[in-house]
Amino acid sequence: MIAALWIALGLLSIASALPKAYNSRFIFGGLGWIFLSVYWFLQPEAYIGIQDYFNAFLVIIAAIVSIFIAKMTLRARNGNEGGQRDILISLSRAASVGGLIYFLFAEIEPLNTAIISIVTNQAIWITETFGFPVVQVAWNQLAVNGMLVEIILACTAIESIALFTGIISAAGAPAAQKLRAFMISVPVIYVLNLLRVFFTASAYGFGWFGTPDESFHISEHFITKAGSILALMLISYMVLKLLPEVSDMIDGIVKMMKLEFRKLSMR
Repeated sequence: MIAALWIALGLLSIASALPKAYNSRFIFGGLGWIFLSVYWFLQPEAYIGIQDYFNAFLVIIAAIVSIFIAKMTLRARNGNEGGQRDILISLSRAASVGGLIYFLFAEIEPLNTAIISIVTNQAIWITETFGFPVVQVAWNQLAVNGMLVEIILACTAIESIALFTGIISAAGAPAAQKLRAFMISVPVIYVLNLLRVFFTASAYGFGWFGTPDESFHISEHFITKAGSILALMLISYMVLKLLPEVSDMIDGIVKMMKLEFRKLSMR
């Protein structure tokens, strides 16, 4: 299962790195999307096993979309996609960069341990800075007011960081412009996530919204979730303002997918 993922990311990386003169980049890209679809198709069983039917549905959709992108990318090697060829390579670059960042931390134990440990230590520092009683219990655990909190990979914001880094890297814009977009997104996301961890841990430790469990549920699933959505919407708006090329890429992919589905429905 994981082998298909690494093969996919490797092929997509090659496709995005090859010069424009090499039409073989579309072959590498197309094969990369095929392997990525294989990886997604292997995921539903695990989600169904834990009765997570929503995520099972999402990965099936991701697999189907990957197949369509693979088809378009392979067809583009003959020049059949016109001016949309660059969009397909940009999409491959976004997928490879974002995927490598996320899965390197998700699947390689030393990197996984390192990022969780760093977030744990920095969350402790922030909590101490606000004057709340906190101690480090383990490399990935802290206790606020005696209440134990465990930090997992989802608490590091690595998903959002990988997503924005991948999208920014794929934009056909000058490096300085990309750097500005990176600085107003990734570091801001990281700092806001640390504040989210601090708030949730403190709410849980002090029972700000009822019992500790009630406080954790309200702070994590309502207050910080709403704050995260608003923050990501604002950051996305600022990135799109700086990099209109990203909007063009997204719009181009949507139009291509609509055309493919229309062709399929007419058969």
